[in-house]
Amino acid sequence: ICPCLLRIRNYQDPDKETVRSLFSQGIQEHIGPSFKNAMSSPLYLCFSLGLGVTGYLLASGLGALVLVSGWAGLVYYCCHKLYADYVRGRLQADMQDIQASYMAQPDDCFWVAETVATGKVVGMVAVVAKKNGAERYGELFRMIISSATRRTGLGSRMTQAVLDFCKQRGMSKVILETSSTQTAAIALYQKLGALGTPLPPVHLPSSCGACQGF
Repeated sequence: ICPCLLRIRNYQDPDKETVRSLFSQGIQEHIGPSFKNAMSSPLYLCFSLGLGVTGYLLASGLGALVLVSGWAGLVYYCCHKLYADYVRGRLQADMQDIQASYMAQPDDCFWVAETVATGKVVGMVAVVAKKNGAERYGELFRMIISSATRRTGLGSRMTQAVLDFCKQRGMSKVILETSSTQTAAIALYQKLGALGTPLPPVHLPSSCGACQGF
């Protein structure tokens, strides 16, 4: 999709169900990468190997396969449940009333991206104003881009909308939290000037320029 065919605007109530659906899909995309990360960790690899050897010694190659498959299935179930529970919780909390959660205060905002031709919502992002003593800053939430519109520069444009919004209101920075499985998002934020830390949040200077690589 050409970037010129996508536009960013403020969230409106008729967007609610589409936004909630896009949020659910975007979060649950991380089940697979999380499962892969877990199973490829040294601890889980050693445990899988141990189960395989035990199954082979006690039964046969089939026994080893059954034990390892059962273990992998359990890990996948845990990953799925983790993300499903998170989505369910958010849909019953801030994503239940988006206007009240993200647009009730003048320094908070929720944007959606839509196709110019059809008005289909294909992305979202929100910012909430925070204070730490005299310092005012924004916290970025709910950045989701549909799979069909990735690598069009939309992620950069939406992040820049947040940065510009915060800069216009005199905020010193924008912070966010993300996970290691969100590699595309991490790359985007780094190109925008993010300073990663061992624990979240990641910091984005409110004056940094747009990136067109995402």
